[in-house]
Amino acid sequence: MSLAFGLDFGTSNSALSANHDGRVEMLDIDANNPIAWTLKSVLFFCKEETEKKIYAGHDAVEKYIETEGEGRYMQSVKSFLPDDSFDKTEIFNKNYSLAELIAFMLKTIKARGEKIVQQTVDDVVLGRPVVFSKDKQKDALAEQRLVEAAKMAGFKNIRFQLEPIAAALSYENRLGPNAEKKIIVGDFGGGTSDFTILNARKKSQRNADRSNDILSTGGVYIGGDSFDSVMMWEKVCPYYGRHVKVKSIMSDHAQGLSPLVMNKLRRWHLIPLLRSMKTMRNIKEIKYLSTGADKKTIENLENLIHCNYGYRLFQSIEKSKCELSSAPDSRIYFNDYDIFINEPIARTEFEGYINGHVSRIKQCVDQLLSDAGLSPGDIDAVFLTGGSSFIPAIKKIFKETFPSKEIMQSDAFTSVSFGLGLDASTHF
Repeated sequence: MSLAFGLDFGTSNSALSANHDGRVEMLDIDANNPIAWTLKSVLFFCKEETEKKIYAGHDAVEKYIETEGEGRYMQSVKSFLPDDSFDKTEIFNKNYSLAELIAFMLKTIKARGEKIVQQTVDDVVLGRPVVFSKDKQKDALAEQRLVEAAKMAGFKNIRFQLEPIAAALSYENRLGPNAEKKIIVGDFGGGTSDFTILNARKKSQRNADRSNDILSTGGVYIGGDSFDSVMMWEKVCPYYGRHVKVKSIMSDHAQGLSPLVMNKLRRWHLIPLLRSMKTMRNIKEIKYLSTGADKKTIENLENLIHCNYGYRLFQSIEKSKCELSSAPDSRIYFNDYDIFINEPIARTEFEGYINGHVSRIKQCVDQLLSDAGLSPGDIDAVFLTGGSSFIPAIKKIFKETFPSKEIMQSDAFTSVSFGLGLDASTHF
């Protein structure tokens, strides 16, 4: 067979594999990205450069930081695929369709992959969720847009495989002859957590169309970014004026920073948006009325906004979160830009903060079983992928719901892409 790619275009991160005569390997398409073997699914349209250059992946993040947000930063573009109200968007006096935006990312991924394998690749197996939307017309629109983007990126032969099927392919290859098992696949991404119950079959038993093997699907808009945001709010926002309350000159009523400020502070890429005149006026007023340590925290906030170091700050938060998956405690450590943070956090404390999110994930898993008409005892195995699947409180859901079942965890960010590469042998 000719060489083919397996491309997992994700909401937060994307990954690429190559299948050459049945041998699959992961390709490192963004060597500078802190998450190995992946490319961040982000774009940055740089305003400062005369040619209005477009950056993708970690390059987009770095340019965004370097220019202090002077441009258009875009993430989670995949989530708009089924949105029929998204026709086009204007960026620096030029209109771009959604397919064109996605094509910029896919073209970058394709070019970097081809550079690694040293040849042109026309064939690709793209991953897709079981449903982009429960509305059939919107679901069809989403797939159509993804095909259009892949063609714009230069692919000629495009096939799809369901993402949970791709994630489970390595498990299926271990099954014996005529074996069939019911498994639940949990895919924990940056913005969402998606779950699927499916019939796993030995390769000789399955066809390219696996839609009939899907027994039920579900998901919640909770992912790794949600947990980072919680840690930012609880442990770091106090360093940036969260608890400051002052009395205005005209009133004895105590006031603090506006909810708008605090909501944007919880997501690093929104921090530059706090530079608006109205927002900065609110911040300066609170600073003027503050004294002592409170005034210093408002100055920290001003510095954060003007120096645009939110991404690096959130990297420290994410590092601490990951450490809590294998240790009982950690520290959020940041020492730069005239601020020093060395904030301890225990796993039990973190679990208290995310308890609401965990409960919603548990409810989703229970609903998944109900929709499939199955009990936990009917499930033969559990297959988890994605970074948040390593959080002990998340794993506990599956250990308690399926106490006697095998629980497997694959590579956090590349299992879907690797499975898509395996599936290329079926399509091409």
